[in-house]
Amino acid sequence: MGRGEAGAAEAAVHVTAIAPGSQQADVLLRAARRGEPDAFMRLLAPERPRLESLASQLLGDRADVADVLQEVYLSAYRALPKYRGDSRLATWLYRITYNACLRHEARRPESTDADAEQGPPSPDHAASVVERLDLAAALAELPIEQRALVLMIDRDGFGYRAAASALSIPLGTVSSRLAAARAKLRDALAPDQEGGGA
Repeated sequence: MGRGEAGAAEAAVHVTAIAPGSQQADVLLRAARRGEPDAFMRLLAPERPRLESLASQLLGDRADVADVLQEVYLSAYRALPKYRGDSRLATWLYRITYNACLRHEARRPESTDADAEQGPPSPDHAASVVERLDLAAALAELPIEQRALVLMIDRDGFGYRAAASALSIPLGTVSSRLAAARAKLRDALAPDQEGGGA
């Protein structure tokens, strides 16, 4: 790993910035392609929160998310000269993050379910916390390919075409996987019908 690569990957974790305008983004992109770590970090900064959230959701919010994100930042920095601009930068970065998560999962021994609950919720927020925990648990049960689509489309607002591009799958596959994922989530989150409730 070159000095510039290491600096870019390490510093990308700490930089926050306002999303650059398209003209500023073009200037930053050209500078980053020339190997300027500062330009890369500024270009990456607006996308970091969504990439971190995607990795956390796909990997189950485990401690190894930080390592995977370092791999993502380094891969993006190395591959940036080859980025053609056929898709939005955010879409391209999602693809890198998704692929890094898949590689990480493939290398892991059979995963164990580890709940990261940090204590009981306060009574006034109990219902909201339970709903979020139920949703997180239901999401965690989805296959990673379906989970990624739900997060990209339903949470982050990607269109079907952008999601297909980011995940390198056909547009029809996006529709079918998303429909299956939503059905599983509805089933998992539906109130228990056995109790005779309304």
